[in-house]
Amino acid sequence: MPQPAPAYSERLLPGPGGWSAAAAFAVVLGVALWPVDDVLSISTGLVALVVLVVLAWWTSPVVSVGTGPDGQPVLRAGRASIPTSLLGDVTVLDRAAMTRELGPSLDARAYVCLRAWARTGVRVELDDPADPTPYWLVSSRHASDLAAALVAAGAASASAGGAGTAGSSPDTGRPDLP
Repeated sequence: MPQPAPAYSERLLPGPGGWSAAAAFAVVLGVALWPVDDVLSISTGLVALVVLVVLAWWTSPVVSVGTGPDGQPVLRAGRASIPTSLLGDVTVLDRAAMTRELGPSLDARAYVCLRAWARTGVRVELDDPADPTPYWLVSSRHASDLAAALVAAGAASASAGGAGTAGSSPDTGRPDLP
């Protein structure tokens, strides 16, 4: 049976600055080889550009809320995943709140899926007494959409400054981290 489409999915690709830096690096590499051979210079620059674009795509994490292998809703952030039944409060973080959460408010035990070019995100409390991770910080360019998908998947409510509560089942799973 085919898996249903995720309720929310976002690949945290670099912004225009990241893509521009990749293109600039490829151009500089091509210009550096120009005195050797113009064909070598152009082909090396193009190959470098393709490699950098593929590398940026491949290393960009996916954040999604969808159905897990057991049919239950799951939050995936990068290579980690957790059933939404183990999630508690969901808080949408604007740029200033995300900076504060990543700075003086950060708990070293928290799971962080961060990309500097996605400056907003969500803080998701864990409601699993067996897990030492207190919460997840997840970057997202569409934090309110991610929070809404989490609410639809099992949380009671979410807000920009406040938090909501998700249903909990503390004995039904843990994040699988590689």
